[in-house]
Amino acid sequence: MSLSSSPSSSLFEPLTFAHGPAWRNRLMLAPLTNQQSHPDGRLSDEELRWLEMRGQGGFGMVMTAAAHVQAIGQGFPGQLGVFSDDHVPALSRLADALRRGGAVSSIQLHHAGSRSPAALVGTPVSPSASDNGARALTLQEVERLRDDFIAAAHRADRAGFDGVEVHGAHGYVLAEFLSPTINRREDRYGGSAENRARIVFEVIEGIRATCRPDFQIGLRLSPERFGQDMGEILAVAARAMGEARIDYLDMSLWDVFKHPEDETRRERTLLEWFADLPRGKVRLGVAGKIMGGRDAAHVLEQGCDFAVIGRAAILRHDFPERVRQDGDYVSPALPVTARHLADEGLSKPFLDYMRTWKGFVTEDA
Repeated sequence: MSLSSSPSSSLFEPLTFAHGPAWRNRLMLAPLTNQQSHPDGRLSDEELRWLEMRGQGGFGMVMTAAAHVQAIGQGFPGQLGVFSDDHVPALSRLADALRRGGAVSSIQLHHAGSRSPAALVGTPVSPSASDNGARALTLQEVERLRDDFIAAAHRADRAGFDGVEVHGAHGYVLAEFLSPTINRREDRYGGSAENRARIVFEVIEGIRATCRPDFQIGLRLSPERFGQDMGEILAVAARAMGEARIDYLDMSLWDVFKHPEDETRRERTLLEWFADLPRGKVRLGVAGKIMGGRDAAHVLEQGCDFAVIGRAAILRHDFPERVRQDGDYVSPALPVTARHLADEGLSKPFLDYMRTWKGFVTEDA
């Protein structure tokens, strides 16, 4: 199929933002856990190569894996860190490499909250004490957490990244604050939906005030699971886009074709609910089982501005270029061999992690 007749051709129009550089296309690399960094959070050569290959493969935006903003917020072994100035030199190498490859760059700012493994952090922390042994953050610690998200963004700015994404999804600490069931605080960060969202908006406001004027800010949310109330997440998304302190909203939907678990909203897909929110100049992207050119084109046809590519980017570092050449391109069928993944830039720790994903890597690889 020629590009001119492809439904995917609109994916390769540049995407502009209120702040920061335009993306060369509408394809963003999802922030993918890969466990390739050094134990102290410093970026490794292997992780740099993995990300650099995706920039060279044509992604408009290349985002790092979740990078923890506090040592106690580590979520998995080999996680990238952005909680110390010691992390800045290697991150600067990555920002430079992505710029040379033509991609806009971003660090995802993360704290795992109660999902931090005790083996890595000791006693994990959460907005409220939890059944898995996490203790409740004090008010002073909540304020420090907010400030450490902002400080991490400033490090990303100093390292030369074009922006950051605030991770408020998947049951990690900011999502825990948003949850009406997990967050049982009785201070200004708990109780009402507005109070529970307070830290998210304070982080965004602080980043906007602290970093350079053209710094690009994204927010990731997920509407379901991990104690989320879809109606409240719709309200947070609407507010974030309405206030326009962010440049884009990245909705992790698990599957861009699925309908909500919420029985009162099942008449429309999750994507449709969020695509219909007024957003002004804020851009909207979605992630979830986008495995080929037509899947990516579908999310634009449904009203989104960009598609967030996860597993398909693990399988092919040059997914964007393959879709550009053939709008009907579909990712390789699973499982794939370890050799295939190694050729796509996955080092041994990343390969070992992918072996924990059922049906992804062949047993005899």
